[in-house]
Amino acid sequence: MNKGRESKPHIGIFGRRNSGKSSIINALTGQEVAIVSPHEGTTTDPVRKSLEIRGVGPSVLIDTAGIDDVGDLGEKRVKKSLQVVATIDAALLIITHNTFGEPEEQMVSLFQKYRIPYLIVHNKTDQEPLSIACSKKIKSKYGIEIIPFSAINPINTEALIFSLQRIIPETAYQRRSLLGDIVNPDNVVLLIAPQDTEAPEGRLILPQIQVIRDLLDNDCVAVIVKVGEAEKFLKIVSPKPALIITDSQAFSQVKNFVPENMPLTGFSIVLASQHHNFRDYIKGTPKIAELQDGDRVLILESCTHQITCEDIGRHKIPNWIREFTGKNIEFDIISGMDQLPRSIHEYAMAIQCGGCVFTKKQLAGRVQDINVDIPVSNYGMAIAFMQGIFERAIRPFCKRK
Repeated sequence: MNKGRESKPHIGIFGRRNSGKSSIINALTGQEVAIVSPHEGTTTDPVRKSLEIRGVGPSVLIDTAGIDDVGDLGEKRVKKSLQVVATIDAALLIITHNTFGEPEEQMVSLFQKYRIPYLIVHNKTDQEPLSIACSKKIKSKYGIEIIPFSAINPINTEALIFSLQRIIPETAYQRRSLLGDIVNPDNVVLLIAPQDTEAPEGRLILPQIQVIRDLLDNDCVAVIVKVGEAEKFLKIVSPKPALIITDSQAFSQVKNFVPENMPLTGFSIVLASQHHNFRDYIKGTPKIAELQDGDRVLILESCTHQITCEDIGRHKIPNWIREFTGKNIEFDIISGMDQLPRSIHEYAMAIQCGGCVFTKKQLAGRVQDINVDIPVSNYGMAIAFMQGIFERAIRPFCKRK
């Protein structure tokens, strides 16, 4: 449930089995993009559908399983649906037959916990109209008007879309430049990209692509080289780079030949600077130096990928931390939005990757509960700290509001 562009808002659709969630998606998109069946439980896992919302732009609807599913398999489906809440920017809660009970109250509580704006839609009004009693009950408790709707006869689709426009936060679709406030037009920015076994054959990794595109959008001159060519390039280039960005795992080499007066940071830190958790990362990173024998560290990966012996999160960072601290540290590695294998209180700290495939909301939701209880860091910032250049690597972004 990840994506590479942060400018697409994600909208989750929740409701009981056979409440017409998939039918509403079809009505909103004007296409038969979701499987519709009179049988309960047709949607078994969260499924994404893309659409264009006027005034918002490209958006993603997430169709989920029924929140009242039963049985062992049903409980797993409900759990997957509830996990979606931490990743979305807005929500539609679908009810039918004027039924609003414990499952719906649980969903609203989750929306409130994660500060998700939401709408309540009474579907199948062609079968049973929204009652005054149900409308008053919900408005009295939550201060929200219910939107009557019929996916079979969707005459008020425009009203529903207008309501969606109204609740989707602008921050979900207005993309902030990665480096627009750091660099100026015509600046030369040097990108140092080591090519190890984790680099996709014939391609650059996503953070490098995102940074290059952002620099081009800001009328900069982006020069990309491998580590071996970087030192030679710095000696001959004029004007000198206004900023140097390297893959974090090359900090140990790059710091030796980049002059102190040249701003230096990492791709992972550039991405982290965009997220709400950046200040938490700055505060939590020094905890690495306090780790003790037997402590357990949680490694959070955003994406699922083929694992190699050079894997940054699963091999290199754990080994570097053990070497840096001289302590016997244990590690758990979690990919995507998977659940933790143990209580968060059993971890001394967490370290999150750059999150290049997460939306801002997804990353904030991923880190929110964790950061309440334990310190949290970021791959690039953790590596910079262990290489003794932490303050230098975060310096370009510390004046941001």
